[in-house]
Amino acid sequence: MQFQSELRDRIRRGEITCSVRLWQRSHVKVGGWYSLPPGHIVVTAVTEMSLEDITPALARRSGFVGVVDLLKTAKHGPGRRVFLIEFRYEAPGRPPARLRPNPRLQRTPLRAPLSRKPLGRCQHRLGRIGRD
Repeated sequence: MQFQSELRDRIRRGEITCSVRLWQRSHVKVGGWYSLPPGHIVVTAVTEMSLEDITPALARRSGFVGVVDLLKTAKHGPGRRVFLIEFRYEAPGRPPARLRPNPRLQRTPLRAPLSRKPLGRCQHRLGRIGRD
């Protein structure tokens, strides 16, 4: 995602946490991260909406003076579908969310140790890799 240069510092400070875009299809996905040096933004929600749903309050939340100002910037090409993209800025030095360890995916210990026979078969098959 690209942002106007006037909005970038406000995004980095956390003052702007959403953007409205007019596209033919969504160009971002929830959980995706997009560069905004020196850090990046992480998309937390993507909602399709109608033009009538764009309010002056939403325009201000997106960093614009009003709806007309927002719509001048939001239109990207021939798109007519309206998307509200919500995100958070993550400063440098912190790995992107998708690269951080997920505590729900902790390893569970084996119930019983492998016997020598299955272990020997595995080692035999591993040894054959690259020879075939």
